[in-house]
Amino acid sequence: MDHKEQFSFIAEWYDASASLIRRYIFLFHPKDGSIEMYDIKNHRTFLKRTKYEQLRPEDLFVGSIITVYARQLHLVGYGDQYTALKLGSKKQKTLGVLRPSSDLKFGKLIDQLYSSGLVISKAKMTNLKSDLLQYLTCGPAVALEILGDEAVSAWKKLIGTPDSRREENETNVRAFYGIDNSSNAYGSECAAAAARELEIFFPLHGKGPSNTAKCIDCTLCIIKPHAIAEGLLGKILDAIEERGFKFTAFQLFNVERANAEEFFEVYKGVVSEYNGMVNELSSGPCLALEFQGKDIQKSFRECCGPSDPEIARHLRPRSLRALFGKNKVQNAIHCTDLPEDGVLEVEYFFKILNS
Repeated sequence: MDHKEQFSFIAEWYDASASLIRRYIFLFHPKDGSIEMYDIKNHRTFLKRTKYEQLRPEDLFVGSIITVYARQLHLVGYGDQYTALKLGSKKQKTLGVLRPSSDLKFGKLIDQLYSSGLVISKAKMTNLKSDLLQYLTCGPAVALEILGDEAVSAWKKLIGTPDSRREENETNVRAFYGIDNSSNAYGSECAAAAARELEIFFPLHGKGPSNTAKCIDCTLCIIKPHAIAEGLLGKILDAIEERGFKFTAFQLFNVERANAEEFFEVYKGVVSEYNGMVNELSSGPCLALEFQGKDIQKSFRECCGPSDPEIARHLRPRSLRALFGKNKVQNAIHCTDLPEDGVLEVEYFFKILNS
């Protein structure tokens, strides 16, 4: 590695107090993991070079949202030709759409996606209509913005052809993960098609298709940013599915610090981990899920186990926090504590934050 190597991006930050989008040159130095920022409009240094261990090189790509000192920065472009050639020459985005069914092993599928070197940068469960995507039948489906080297061909190879068979290729999504031949999985045909189709589901301006949250007899699950960063998303979803829970809404969020503080306000002054919980939730992308059913808050809370993973490993060793948690803050999962809070928490994410 060149000790003088640096990667440059154009970053945007929405300053809510001034109702302005502020633009910066964001520099990352891979040698020591340090960063610096330069205010484009005011022609001055905004952040002097400083080491920032929370940021990983793999988080840096155009379209990514990174959190730096509680500010969410949207990387909207490359800052120089070297960075574009070094990091962007093979990077692509593609649309993946999956229709969940009783046979679809969704968690294993997501795990396979990450194992293939692809990542999910946006995700949303919505009701497909004929004018959204003509290749799939109407009904609930999860739309994914998938990023990676040659992502278009890599995703299409992963989902396979409609007549795939399990014995032919066990890594093939259609063959191994229970997707039948009725066009229940889709990938964009080329980069140009991907750009058009991603704009349908994840427009740069506006909300796009509505989510599928019911907000009735429900509970909220949040797979926390640290678990996603550690590559545990697929494994956690698989463990949830194995316990018989089926999600009715599914969306990837980047939570602003102010929203994290508001969401966890009930814990302020009550638990010593409050600040850590806020920092964790606003540190990167998290996945919010809605589950519905009778006494769903109680049954899913039991599935998650005690909030302290160490206690969970003693009392409920097969619970989600026992299996995937690290400490009381980075315990992999947030779940609704009280039955009366289920609707409120689901509405906060899928109605308030989504708007």
